[in-house]
Amino acid sequence: MSDAGSDSQGGGPPGSGPEGGDNKQAQALKPRDSSTLIIVDASAGEPRVLMGKRRLDQVFMPGKYVFPGGRVDPADRGLETVDELHESDAAKLLVDMRDTPSPGRARAIALAAIRETFEEAGILVGASGTPSKPVESDSWRDFYAQGYMPKLSQLRFFARAITPPGRPRRYDSRFFYADVSAIALRTEVRDGELSSLDWFTFDEMRALDLPAITRVVLEDLIDRLKLDLEGGAAAAAAAAVPFYRHKSGASRRQLLTLPVT
Repeated sequence: MSDAGSDSQGGGPPGSGPEGGDNKQAQALKPRDSSTLIIVDASAGEPRVLMGKRRLDQVFMPGKYVFPGGRVDPADRGLETVDELHESDAAKLLVDMRDTPSPGRARAIALAAIRETFEEAGILVGASGTPSKPVESDSWRDFYAQGYMPKLSQLRFFARAITPPGRPRRYDSRFFYADVSAIALRTEVRDGELSSLDWFTFDEMRALDLPAITRVVLEDLIDRLKLDLEGGAAAAAAAAVPFYRHKSGASRRQLLTLPVT
C-alpha cells in the first residue's frame, strides 16, 4: 500500500483526532481520490478477508494491518477492460462526488483499486484479454502482460470516507469488495510495502492492530455481505453506501443512495 492509500485508511474516521487548526495549509488541502479493495473468501463457510501488515521500518503506520489500496493515478483513466462496473455501483460513485463528477472519473477510481491490489498483493482481478493499443503506465503494462485485462464487474462499492481537515494528506477513499473467485492470477508482489499477507476472519481482524477507519468499514462490510446474501442482486443494487466525513465542525455518517426515478 502506498502512503497515500495508507493515509486514507489510517487517518481515522472523519472527525477523529485534532483538526490541526494552526496549520492553514493543511486545512486548505483538498482530498485526493483513492480506493481500496477487500477480497472476501467465504468458500469454507465463515468469511475471511485478505489483509497485509505494513513493514516495521516504514515511517507511516509501521506494523498496522491494512487492505491494498491507494490514490488514483492519471494512468487509471481510459483503460481497456473486459467489462464495466455494475450500473448501480457506477451511479453510486457519482453521488455527491466532489468537483466535476464524471463516469470516467468513477471508472478510474475502481481501476485504481484493481491496480493497487496487483502492485501490493500480487493479485490480478481480471479476465483473459489483450488491449488493442499500447499501455503507457509501467504498472498497467505489467498487468496486461500477464494476458489479462481488468474486470470491473467483480467490484462492488460499499463505503466511502474522507480524511478530516488538518491532516498533512487528505483522501476521498472509496471502498470496494470482491469475492475470491474474482482472482484470475496470483503473481509476485510488485512493491515491498507489506511484510506479509494473510487471510483473517472478522473476529480475528478485530484483534489486529488496525487503523480506526478500517474498523468502522469492516462492520459496514459485514452488514453489506449479510444484505447481499439475503437479498441477492436486487439488494446489492439498492444498498446504501455509508459515507464518513467531517462537515460543519462535526463527524458525520451519511448514507449515499441512488435518486428515486
